[in-house]
Amino acid sequence: MHDTQVSSIQEAWILSLILGFIMINFPFIHIFNSTEPVLGIPKLVLYFFSGWPISIAVIWFFVTRSAQKTPPEIDTDKDQSTQ
Repeated sequence: MHDTQVSSIQEAWILSLILGFIMINFPFIHIFNSTEPVLGIPKLVLYFFSGWPISIAVIWFFVTRSAQKTPPEIDTDKDQSTQ
């Protein structure tokens, strides 16, 4: 794996972590903490129960995309034992 690809993967994970922390901190919690329900569900509950699966889906998409871009590793021990 190239160094630039490793650093971009690390940067994306760090960005995902920071966005996750921001999502569950005061400003966003305060925005959705109201007494008005949406379809009979409080906005805060709806925010958490929709935000959590969306964040999991984004991480899953990111992991599958990064796994497709990495070249397969060659097992050198197996090649040497057969010779």
